[in-house]
Amino acid sequence: MNKNLVWINVCEASADAYGAILMKELQKRSPGIEIAGMGGPAMRSAGLDSVFKAEDLSIVGFTEVFSSLPRIFGYLRAIKKALREKRPAALILMDAPDFNFRLARMAYYLGIPVMYYIAPQVWAWRKSRVNFLKKYVDRIACIFPFEQDFFREHGIKADFVGHPVMEMLNLAELRKITPSPGNIAILPGSRKKEISSLLKDFSAAATSLRRDNQSMTFNVIQAPGISRSYLNQFCPSKPWFRYIPFEKRYEFIRKSNMAIAASGTVTLECAILETPTIVAYRLSPMSYLLGRMLIHVKHISMANLILKKEVFPEFIQSEASSENLAEAVRTWIKEPHKMDEVKQSLKEVVRLLGKTSATRKSADIVFEMISKGKKYAKN
Repeated sequence: MNKNLVWINVCEASADAYGAILMKELQKRSPGIEIAGMGGPAMRSAGLDSVFKAEDLSIVGFTEVFSSLPRIFGYLRAIKKALREKRPAALILMDAPDFNFRLARMAYYLGIPVMYYIAPQVWAWRKSRVNFLKKYVDRIACIFPFEQDFFREHGIKADFVGHPVMEMLNLAELRKITPSPGNIAILPGSRKKEISSLLKDFSAAATSLRRDNQSMTFNVIQAPGISRSYLNQFCPSKPWFRYIPFEKRYEFIRKSNMAIAASGTVTLECAILETPTIVAYRLSPMSYLLGRMLIHVKHISMANLILKKEVFPEFIQSEASSENLAEAVRTWIKEPHKMDEVKQSLKEVVRLLGKTSATRKSADIVFEMISKGKKYAKN
């Protein structure tokens, strides 16, 4: 076992950002630590010894995975080989359960302790996976307050550490920004598949709204690894569409009076920034049907799940049309008191997420696992 090596495995853009700040905390507290694994640009900038790029494995939907299976299994074989040879002192898994569960099982048989940070949402769908977590994962660092009780009730050692986005947002400064009535944020997602599914309708809705009010501008957030030319395939290059680098997204979400967003982590960021958001999502028909059979929650956006009610309007599949999205925006424009009610509800999201240091507490768990170690599992 290499006591100086920690392996982190990340497959999503948002998890990459959280992985990077966790890396910096581990490095600060243990300057000689080595960190290897799979991550995105933020983690590579933080010094990750990268085996593969996370952005090359960004896939959405059940059916979309099938065409990528040869590449996925190639990555898994290579990472498993590296774990066997390098024997890190701890394995940190973030999100992406269909990929990371295979690594958790391998680590179990190699005697490598495993922490799941940004745990799979088994409370929402495919609840049977909780048995896998109980057997193969040593610790779970929960980012939502209700997760701790759920996992502990199933006999899993889990701790609510807080949400890392609360550390990334300088809320005191961002709240000094006054939203502009003529600004709307457009957040089409971080994967090419979801961008191609949604951005055309987002931009059509924006164009329709601009016919109502020629002073409107739209801040299109450009995710890492997504080129401007790719976005322009679905969103016209017009002066009223402003393309915003990903690292400036918080400032421009806050500047926007409201947002139209693909379901995902960014909708939680919008909630924390108190920006009323219209949420949309679209999958292939087969992926959607499978999801309907497996998912056991009423809402898709985390703000609605946390508050246990619909605060952000949600439009799924054919409902996510440009007409419906534009009409939802018009409703808020015509009835501003409804937007004020949304903003009041969003304050509760911030309160429930708390101000705890997710990164510091997660690092505590990692070092605790390393100090205790783990015996090789023979069966």
